[in-house]
Amino acid sequence: MFPNLQIIRHGKIHRRSSRCLLGFALLAGCAASSLAATVCVNPGGTAGCKATIGAAVMAAFPGDIIQVWAGTYKEQVNISKSLSLVAAAKAQPVIDATGLSNGIFINGMAKAPGPGVANILIEGFKIANANFEGVLIANASDVVLVNNLVTDNNKALDVAGQACPGIPAFETSEAMDCGEGIHLMAANHASIVNNESTGNSGGVLITDETGPSHDNLVTGNSVHDNPYACGITMASHPPAIAVPPAPKLPFGVMTNTISHNMSFHNGTGVPGAGAGVGIFAAGPGNISTGNVVTENELYDNGLPGVTMHNHAPVTGMAPPVNLNNNVILLNHIYGNAADTEDAATSGPTGINIHSLVPIYGTVISQNTIEDEAVDVAFKAPLGSQLLVHFNNFESTGIGVDNLGTGTVVATDNWWNCAGGPGTSGCTTVSGSNVIWAPWLTTAF
Repeated sequence: MFPNLQIIRHGKIHRRSSRCLLGFALLAGCAASSLAATVCVNPGGTAGCKATIGAAVMAAFPGDIIQVWAGTYKEQVNISKSLSLVAAAKAQPVIDATGLSNGIFINGMAKAPGPGVANILIEGFKIANANFEGVLIANASDVVLVNNLVTDNNKALDVAGQACPGIPAFETSEAMDCGEGIHLMAANHASIVNNESTGNSGGVLITDETGPSHDNLVTGNSVHDNPYACGITMASHPPAIAVPPAPKLPFGVMTNTISHNMSFHNGTGVPGAGAGVGIFAAGPGNISTGNVVTENELYDNGLPGVTMHNHAPVTGMAPPVNLNNNVILLNHIYGNAADTEDAATSGPTGINIHSLVPIYGTVISQNTIEDEAVDVAFKAPLGSQLLVHFNNFESTGIGVDNLGTGTVVATDNWWNCAGGPGTSGCTTVSGSNVIWAPWLTTAF
């Protein structure tokens, strides 16, 4: 069905044949020469097929293929084994999870905090109307989610009360998003490719409540019109479990890649609800580090195009925050909103980095930022450093606004005219501790 499908993962192209994608493993207990079996599903359960996807999953052996024909399937699909769940040719089956927690729950939590399930493909579905996530991937590795429409989930969200009644206790800090359309929790080496996530509270979420989330790829997706959270979020949350004898500390969201996505008109349902891409390590012990946001189109969101936040200082014996070494590279950012509350910026902003603890190692490079009042804003305490190089600042307001006492090294940028910051027609520099010379005399 998918001959020679290319999956781009962390800068390398992995070419998998259709057999590899649609059958990850041999049948359990069979000879090595045996190939995966195919279990079919249609609404009537005719011609030897199952009538529900859940029944097919129960009947399948690890490595089997479940092929689903067109129709509406009113169920939550729970998966805890390796398999491929694919739409039949030219079909887009609908998983209607009205009144249920999730549309698809890939559940490896029996082995938390490590991955408990691996090698799963989900392709070609419309997944809608769940109370919480459309797709929840928990404690899993090597999951491929490709060519799906995830829409109109997070139905349990109480916007007025800023709460999500009934959400499972293992999901912490989900008050205003109910887990979003697609949620990776304690996932690694997952590929979220060419999906559309729209009409949920938020689009795609990567968190760490039940284990570390690392080395995941989110690429080629259209994430739009999710009104109450970010388009794509990487957020370290308080843990749901502790691993004795270690203290109960966050596990971390690390070295994930967000590339070639369209993230637009998210977080506009209430003021300041969400960014195009958000990276968050809110309080003591939270870890969001080494993530790469590259070659995305980020526009018309309710917070800045890329937003990084820490909101709590570390005092006494509290564990440190790690919001370091993230990279924002080669994005096109325009027409977003100002940041709000303690992270407020003076106007619509392309990129905002706000931290109450020192941060370092974050690089902003080769982005084109236009139609913003502030292209890059930075507020962090003494000892922080932000590297800003080879960007095209094509707005007419502030190119770099340093709102704190940290240092911004902003050399070799294009400031919208050859004369450099402050020249007539150029963008400007605001605040102290900004190193901006030399500058580019033509656009990068």
